[in-house]
Amino acid sequence: MPAETTSAPQTDASRREGWQPPTAALLEQASHNAVPASRTGFDGPFLLRAFLGGTGRANAVSSLSPAPDVDLATRIPRIEAAYARMALPPRFRSTPLDPPGLTALLEARGYRGDTGSLVMAGPLGFGTAEPGAVPLEAPDDAWLSVIATADYQTAARREEKQRAPAMMLHPATWMLLRLEGRPAATAQVAVDGRLAGFFDVAVHPDFRRRGLGRRILAAGADWAAAQGADTAWLQVSAGNTPAVTLYQALGMQEMYRYRYFLKP
Repeated sequence: MPAETTSAPQTDASRREGWQPPTAALLEQASHNAVPASRTGFDGPFLLRAFLGGTGRANAVSSLSPAPDVDLATRIPRIEAAYARMALPPRFRSTPLDPPGLTALLEARGYRGDTGSLVMAGPLGFGTAEPGAVPLEAPDDAWLSVIATADYQTAARREEKQRAPAMMLHPATWMLLRLEGRPAATAQVAVDGRLAGFFDVAVHPDFRRRGLGRRILAAGADWAAAQGADTAWLQVSAGNTPAVTLYQALGMQEMYRYRYFLKP
């Protein structure tokens, strides 16, 4: 009988061999698919999205084309009026797909940009089965109890998350990792073709600094690979150094940055 062999662990270089980084356009499209909004519409190249005023992604307007927009100066006040009719503040998501001059026009109208977020992506080569992790069809109370410990959560965000599963057209799951019989870590994973987006990666304060962030990501990646994805991607605050370091250790790199522009 031949001797048993074990394969060497994948290095960053081996994971990246043959991997094709997704474009900003594909990642922005995947973001819109992964975080649904109840109301959408176009004004020229701009996609307007609105829900309950919770998460920025579902309640913002962004351009889908970086081409010059000759109507930009008149388009902005029209977009503002649309959000006013929905009783929501106009929120512009600035990405590499902005038409020239957008941020200057926004700043001239009194908008201010936030500190920004990174969009990171890399090969989906870090998935492993986690016995304590369960893929849910929708966020249940246990899953939401972990997310509730994050300081950016609001009642509107919670309701948007509860309503999202019925609105999604692409495969998605809400991973829940239990430890010592308690809900300990979460992640939402949404698959859009070859892209697997990770959202709401959170660890309960009682279980932090025990490697659960890496474990819930590995469980989500294992699920996503079974759906046919080969690329992991996510969005993270530029100031969240521990999270960025973890994602880099998993083979992800910065693709681009975006900022939200709002009026004070």
